[in-house]
Amino acid sequence: MSKGYACINAGSSSIKYAVYVERGADLVATAHGQVAGHGPAQLRAVVGQVENHLAPARLAAIGHRVVHGGNDHAGPALVTPALLAELQALAPLAPLHQPHTVAGMDAMARLHPGLPQVACFDTAFHLGNPRVARLYGLPRALADENMLRYGFHGLSYTHIADTLPAIEPRARGRVVVAHLGSGASMCAMVDSRSVATSMGFSALDGLPMATRCGALDPGLVLHLLRAKRMTPDALERLLYLDSGLLGISGISGDMRTLLASLEPAAREAVDVFVYRIARELGSLAAAAGGLDVLVFTGGIGEHAAAIRARVCEQAAWLGVRLDADANATHGPRLHAPDSAVAVWALPADEEAVIARETKRVADAYPS
Repeated sequence: MSKGYACINAGSSSIKYAVYVERGADLVATAHGQVAGHGPAQLRAVVGQVENHLAPARLAAIGHRVVHGGNDHAGPALVTPALLAELQALAPLAPLHQPHTVAGMDAMARLHPGLPQVACFDTAFHLGNPRVARLYGLPRALADENMLRYGFHGLSYTHIADTLPAIEPRARGRVVVAHLGSGASMCAMVDSRSVATSMGFSALDGLPMATRCGALDPGLVLHLLRAKRMTPDALERLLYLDSGLLGISGISGDMRTLLASLEPAAREAVDVFVYRIARELGSLAAAAGGLDVLVFTGGIGEHAAAIRARVCEQAAWLGVRLDADANATHGPRLHAPDSAVAVWALPADEEAVIARETKRVADAYPS
């Protein structure tokens, strides 16, 4: 009987899943779905739906997207009680996702105690960044306690690094990938490996996102704590849930809504988003030593032609030239013939990476 694998991504309000089945030497996606809410009942529903999609294959393992893996996980890991405790300790650094992921793993271990579970970490892709790119200007003792830059969206970047060489001759050169969605970050790669990224110690840093603030002067945080007398919980809510595009516009954190709006505040939110992407692109190109390829991915990156056009216009100084017709139809090849930089719009497929990593770890698990 062939084996099947479930990929689970526990978000802030739902559980997304994907199903992959062995077909010879390949893993083939057979279903994607989503269940609202969290908890054992929802996980039972997910497992039931997964097994329906798998038949007649058997469920061999479950892979989980884990946003924060800390400094000790450069690759996927089998879920154990010790790992769960370690990941729970990192929950304050990714409060929108990590608590739900850990709770889901724990509940799944109780529902199916003999079924291997594999943690696949968003942070792992960036752990090879040069130390100079990971250090903050803080006392060395804090760095020794792993207060470093980590970076996120690593599963998405892994997928781009794996698939880009098949379509782009310069894929192993100097590449910047913009993962633009409700969560947004950017990554510079050289030889398909991360050398710098926009997010840092937590998933708050870098670009403004749907509801997250992005890069912020720590002095402003101190001011909010003192002058506004904000509690840590209130400050966490402000920075994670009430800021970003939603905070700037006062209308929505959804880019589709903002692009369709005529309100000046909506336009300003879009302007800030584009400005920060263009500015981060220059920074990451410097870290990579130049720019050969620019890739847009994620929901906004793949589907928002207007955002791509504006970013590329501001990146003309780097030699970026967009083909307007190709951009309007979402490419995937977007660059004009005279562009010094290749430009692509590619889908994010974190699930494919999770399935592959889960199979590799589970195959080594003594069943």
